[in-house]
Amino acid sequence: MTQRQYLVAGNWKMNGSLEANRTLVSGILAGLGQCAGVEVLVCPPAPYLAQVRELVEGSRIRLGGQNLADQQKAGAFTGEVHGAMLRELGCQYVLVGHSERRSLYGETDAVVAAKFKVAQALGLVPVLCLGETLDERDSNRTEAVLARQLGAVVEAAGIAAFAAGRAVIAYEPVWAIGTGRTASAEQAQSAHAYLRGQLAERDATIAGSTRILYGGSVKPDNAQELFAGADVDGGLIGGASLKCGDFLAICAGAQSQLK
Repeated sequence: MTQRQYLVAGNWKMNGSLEANRTLVSGILAGLGQCAGVEVLVCPPAPYLAQVRELVEGSRIRLGGQNLADQQKAGAFTGEVHGAMLRELGCQYVLVGHSERRSLYGETDAVVAAKFKVAQALGLVPVLCLGETLDERDSNRTEAVLARQLGAVVEAAGIAAFAAGRAVIAYEPVWAIGTGRTASAEQAQSAHAYLRGQLAERDATIAGSTRILYGGSVKPDNAQELFAGADVDGGLIGGASLKCGDFLAICAGAQSQLK
């Protein structure tokens, strides 16, 4: 079986300040020893990418963007961020299709697929976010939604786009984020196994090497149990990534699963 390295990614969303960023990154750097063997990624808001790049320089913390334009070339797209700009600022990863981009800003499967392709064309590793809403979960449409969202990208970019190291998938059960309902480790593993199975139907080798993160309210007290799932390769962390102690504890939860 292919050995997949755990990845814990912090999505800071629309949070941060120059002072807060310095404090947070300093704390993460000081505690990286408890995350040995785990790849650590932080995704600050675009205005802070240059600052955070300087703060993490020389460390093993990776830098990522939260979004990018679906355009191959720069131009008259006010307010957008071109993928080449992210690369120039030191980003290796970029989030694509986050649930908030889909729900709040109307990003369709087609737009997400276009962003995924542009990210790879410009040398970034897309973290493709997928997941169902509460209504979709309650009406037993989880697998149909995941198949549609993943299928749109595979159809547009090809299965080779998920070959080892080229892309990451993040499963976000939208119904378990801020709703008072929590996904169990079994529910998380089930969704991850389904996604890996969808890839395996096209290419078993690629399926075995693709990392699938869990992004449904991961906390220090549930991280270890969640990451124990055979198909769970780390987490996409929201609110807890803004608290140094919590983020490091989640990273340690991943480290505890290493054989």
